[in-house]
Amino acid sequence: MNIVTSVSELANILRQGGVIAYPTEAVWGLGCDPFNESAVRRILKLKSRPEFKGLILVAGAQEELTPWLNSLNNETAKRLTSLNKIPTSWVVPDTKIAPSWIRGEHKSVAIRLSQHEPVQRLCAAFNGVIVSTSANPSGLNSALNIEEVNTYFGDKIDAIFNAPLGKATQASQVRDILTNTLFRP
Repeated sequence: MNIVTSVSELANILRQGGVIAYPTEAVWGLGCDPFNESAVRRILKLKSRPEFKGLILVAGAQEELTPWLNSLNNETAKRLTSLNKIPTSWVVPDTKIAPSWIRGEHKSVAIRLSQHEPVQRLCAAFNGVIVSTSANPSGLNSALNIEEVNTYFGDKIDAIFNAPLGKATQASQVRDILTNTLFRP
């Protein structure tokens, strides 16, 4: 188990097509470069998750959302960059920015602007959004600590970010950016 504290080391692992586990607002997540198809397919295989479902992306700063913000009107752009008490992943129309292996069968992508400091530092070091999917095989509970991540994935991932989990009590809610419809509480 490769436990890492350096965000620059983790960012290099991501740039080289690696898969990492990292603490999000409420649960541990698996992440990779969303534009690296083989890394994304590796996560899908680790989770036994079908590609058609799509994956969530996470940003640590508003600037990392620029490609999607440019496609939204002012009202919806404010929604995407707003600070929420509950971590919120917004489903944003997208057929030209995120690759098909991220969108799945959808003409949209779910994106979250994280308020969790370790995620912010990780995305800043990587200089962009990363995949954010719960660190668990499909059908099992999300990992809540490094030991659970290791039990699920062991040496099948390249590194585990040794940083604290956030204080949220559940994974992000998922809402439609245009209608505010709640897809996942």
